[in-house]
Amino acid sequence: MKKKVFVGLSGGVDSAVSAALLKEQGYNVTGVFIKAWTPEGYPCTWKEERRSAMRVVAILDIPFITLDLEKEYKKEVVDYMIAEYKKGRTPNPDVMCNKEIKFGHFLKFALKNGADFVATGHYAVCSPKSDIGSARCPTSGYQLSEGADKNKDQSYFLWTLTQKQLKRTLFPIGDLQKLEVRKLAGKFGLPQATKKDSQGLCFLGKIDMKEFLTRYITPKKGKVLLAPYSFSGAGNEKEEVIGHHKGALFFTIGERHGFTITKKTTDDSPLYVISKNIKNNTITVAPKITPQPNSIQGQSLYLKDVNIIGKIPSKKIFCRIRYRQEKIGCRVEKKGNELKVIFDKLQAGISPGQSLVLYNNEICLGGGIIE
Repeated sequence: MKKKVFVGLSGGVDSAVSAALLKEQGYNVTGVFIKAWTPEGYPCTWKEERRSAMRVVAILDIPFITLDLEKEYKKEVVDYMIAEYKKGRTPNPDVMCNKEIKFGHFLKFALKNGADFVATGHYAVCSPKSDIGSARCPTSGYQLSEGADKNKDQSYFLWTLTQKQLKRTLFPIGDLQKLEVRKLAGKFGLPQATKKDSQGLCFLGKIDMKEFLTRYITPKKGKVLLAPYSFSGAGNEKEEVIGHHKGALFFTIGERHGFTITKKTTDDSPLYVISKNIKNNTITVAPKITPQPNSIQGQSLYLKDVNIIGKIPSKKIFCRIRYRQEKIGCRVEKKGNELKVIFDKLQAGISPGQSLVLYNNEICLGGGIIE
């Protein structure tokens, strides 16, 4: 019997081509559109994306299912994100979306309804350890690797996947370049061939995060402080007030927009948020992102909610503390239920709540949430 695959169809070109490739390869393919939560007052795009997904199944002549995960998405992704911001942390909702929705509820639904695998349009490679070049997971012992298109690689957002999930997961376009995917969409006669890529948060799209958060967190005016001379090189000998903002909770380390400067600094260099004090509702800025003095996060940090996909080698490995970042040399030490990551060089712009993802060259070893 043909292996049965439920493909998560978002309405975009990547998932559309994934479904087409799997059908061409002989799988029994079913397209599944996941309906997520839409905040009131924002454009309702899910109906349009669902229609786009339905065009795909019509062309491919495959079954179609709409899976309503609106309540689950609101509780496990949106509410989590808001709670983290209230704590002064910077969460990564796309990671949580993959963990709880796509490879959580969607995968469980698929297996319950007779599917052997789920597939998505992620740019990543899932392969059995004995066959590194395969984009499938047909046996036991799996690894997650970066996608062939390094500009589109999404392994950073998939570090929570476990061996049980990888065993049931297919990434059909993981070994393709984006340009190849669009060409294939044209070959299969899919209208998504010329459709622009979606941007922004998983399912929610491109929204103004600060504006969205003000619906759940009351803005509170606070001071913008310029870092001292010894820290920023800005010329001031001590921390001074140079402007105001609408709430320290809304800012991410490394951000350079969203606050107002009322006092001119020594030069016109862009100012970046280098730290924030939630209790005092202040943010500190500097002309460049540098490791904070007397901060363990400059040289090392701790991870919680750790997930290790494969064995971490004793040799030096690499990590990313943000998406699309160049990999950083590091080593790790197990500390109880946490993992300590020690960097080869001092790091700056580290945001508690974000994901740190570990790599052995192109192989994703897992990761955790920055404490």
